[in-house]
Amino acid sequence: MSPLEGVVLGVVQGLTEFLPVSSSGHLVIVQSFIKGFHQPGVLFDVMLHFGTLVAVLFFFRKEVYDILKALLPGSLRGSGSDDLISARRKMALLIVVGTGITGVTGFLFEQDIHNLFTSVDVVAAMLIITGLLLYLSDRKGGGDKKDKNLGFVDAVIIGMAQACALIPGISRSGATITFGIFRGLTGETAARFSFLLSIPAIIGAAVFESRYFGSATTDEMRVYVIGMIVAAVTGFFTLKLLFFIVKRRKLSIFAYYCWIVGISTLLMRTI
Repeated sequence: MSPLEGVVLGVVQGLTEFLPVSSSGHLVIVQSFIKGFHQPGVLFDVMLHFGTLVAVLFFFRKEVYDILKALLPGSLRGSGSDDLISARRKMALLIVVGTGITGVTGFLFEQDIHNLFTSVDVVAAMLIITGLLLYLSDRKGGGDKKDKNLGFVDAVIIGMAQACALIPGISRSGATITFGIFRGLTGETAARFSFLLSIPAIIGAAVFESRYFGSATTDEMRVYVIGMIVAAVTGFFTLKLLFFIVKRRKLSIFAYYCWIVGISTLLMRTI
């Protein structure tokens, strides 16, 4: 894989990780057009995801800092109202719950999930399903539940949606945001929780796939790092775009896109 191909895949990852169109699905489709593409396990994909993790951490740096600070003992935490600290600790607990569901699913079905990354047909079919979820979420419309109203059941259901997104073609952001909306969350709250939930999930995947680092050559790692940096920069600006779109309840525009890509891919596969 050339550095240019690494840049292209980094841009694809940065755009599609946050837009609800499935980054893993797009990577599988684009990689299928790169002659001789190979990666140890899904190491390159994970490094691209790590790039978008950097974008999330920077974009939500205040929220992440406040949550981590609330977990410190009182002597280290400093001043702050008990209600605010309690709310941030609750958010941390809900993130752990949603992450736990995803982690257990990924561990139990690791090999099955890896195998799906080789099937373009599966990706195309799942993109069509992602489009349906996005279309229905716009028909449903956002509710009025905000961060303080998030509950245990919400975290479980959104965590299950994130677990389903381990299947390439099911958008992680699309599934988690839409199921948050189905649960009555505002679009902004659903999106914020979705991306905070992505942080431990991506870190876990990176740690899990780190065993493949020794299998990549120096030249390959150089390209992987280029892709990771491009994904981080592209991802940050894409996050800004997504929140602009979510506030205006226009997720269905991505539904049409997913349907077009999914159906077109299936048709091209039959020719």
